[in-house]
Amino acid sequence: MKPNTTTGIAGLRRWAGTAPGRMLAIGSALLTLATPQTWASSHSDAPLIKQDPQVNLTDVYTFVRQRPSGERVLVVEVSVRPFSEPGDGVIYDRFADDAEYNIHIANPVTGATLQQYTFRFSDHDAVKAPGLKNPNTILSYGLGTELGPILTVGDARQNYTQTYSVSRIMPDRTRPGRRHPGNRPGDITSLGKNLLVPPPNVGMRTTPPYNDPETGRAVSGATSRETLDTYTRETTYDLPGGVTVFAGPREDGFFADTPGIFDLLDSRILDNNGSLADGLGQDGAGVDGFKGFNVLHYGIVIPLSQLPSIAYTGALQPAATGVGVFATVGRPRVVLFPSRMSASSFVQVNRLGNPLFNEVLVALGSKDLYNRTLPTTDASTFARFAENPEVATLINTVFSTTFPTTGRGDLKAVYIPDVIRVNTTTGPVPVQGEEGFSRLSFIGGDVVEDGNGNMVPSGWPNGRRFGDDVVDIALTAVASGPTFETITVVGDNVPANDQVYNRTFPYAATPHAGTRHQKDSGVNAPIVIE
Repeated sequence: MKPNTTTGIAGLRRWAGTAPGRMLAIGSALLTLATPQTWASSHSDAPLIKQDPQVNLTDVYTFVRQRPSGERVLVVEVSVRPFSEPGDGVIYDRFADDAEYNIHIANPVTGATLQQYTFRFSDHDAVKAPGLKNPNTILSYGLGTELGPILTVGDARQNYTQTYSVSRIMPDRTRPGRRHPGNRPGDITSLGKNLLVPPPNVGMRTTPPYNDPETGRAVSGATSRETLDTYTRETTYDLPGGVTVFAGPREDGFFADTPGIFDLLDSRILDNNGSLADGLGQDGAGVDGFKGFNVLHYGIVIPLSQLPSIAYTGALQPAATGVGVFATVGRPRVVLFPSRMSASSFVQVNRLGNPLFNEVLVALGSKDLYNRTLPTTDASTFARFAENPEVATLINTVFSTTFPTTGRGDLKAVYIPDVIRVNTTTGPVPVQGEEGFSRLSFIGGDVVEDGNGNMVPSGWPNGRRFGDDVVDIALTAVASGPTFETITVVGDNVPANDQVYNRTFPYAATPHAGTRHQKDSGVNAPIVIE
């Protein structure tokens, strides 16, 4: 593969040239991006979790925003249940009722959990109200005690309604490495109970508020809570203590030609018009392997004033201050069938921080172990995979490149422990649809000033936003590192998601309709962002 510089570098150079004293930040960020791990997400990261899709985490997003009141907040949204089929009636996808879905606020240096937010969901197989209003029908949605479209969440037409609770758990400082709450009491605060999960997007006849009345396709791109669809607005909860939560079905916000990438790097990821002269993987018209699918999704908005502020150094930001973020899911250690009774503690079955650390860097024999452990063990157990990335060897084999494959101390410094680090001294970052946003983050000139006057990336690897093209950013780093004397923009020809995101919480897009989505009805109706 012959390196070609592209216009994307101009943005990087402008950043370097206009931000005094920023070269350290640039170098650090580029070293961060020098990993080849992140050219897909985490939809298929390990053998055991592949068999348990309801608790299979796919993506973690986290970034700084600002409420209308001016209060700065940290947004954390987590997707789970990959490749959820929008039209999967009768039951459709629901959150597992015997699992705990966790968001961890962590020390960005050690990976130790400092705060944990746990979501627990109600009975999957309810046979009576409030879970199920009418057990004598085949319909979960559209017929409860009345027949017709669902107008408000939980109304008489929504036969099955799942609920959930949210708790905040402070770590037991006597046992900083403990994996789960409950084994010994910690500081546990209930933040909310009996919160409603909105219905899936069954289609125009059953869940009309999700969809365009003319096309029947999902409408997204809300700019404020008031402009969210009825179901999403009704189930976005402001809870005592200042946090805001949401849990429900959403469109899968990840985009990549993963099918082409994993077919031994099919050349279509680089060229779709017969010429490499116009850039590598920048033609567009690629194949998004995730288009038309939904996920289950849970998230929280936390005032920055409620978060710890930890100094960290290294690859992400110079002299940065902030937090690390990752997610886990736990299952009961023991379940008795057919009653599904469980009375045991939870065991961690999946975790996720930066996209695809486990999926692309960690070898098959250690993937399940990664999911059972916490970031505090990454240095002793998984650093070798960051230092000696096999995927670089695969790239060299296919494209005759010479990317370094061993001695990658830069990768170890960045990805161990595997948490998404967020500089919490910045102002709110732009999201897709807003002025200044670039899918390439700092490579596209999208930077924000932190509390020390440094210009740092607005998006990944300083947090991660919806629309951050982590595949192109990572491939660019792979092609350009480790010296970065020449920056070569490389992508997979999939520059955007198949649905626009919201610009308010929840930022994940409206779930695709069961009857009308991209897999079976062509390109989604374009939605103009003003």
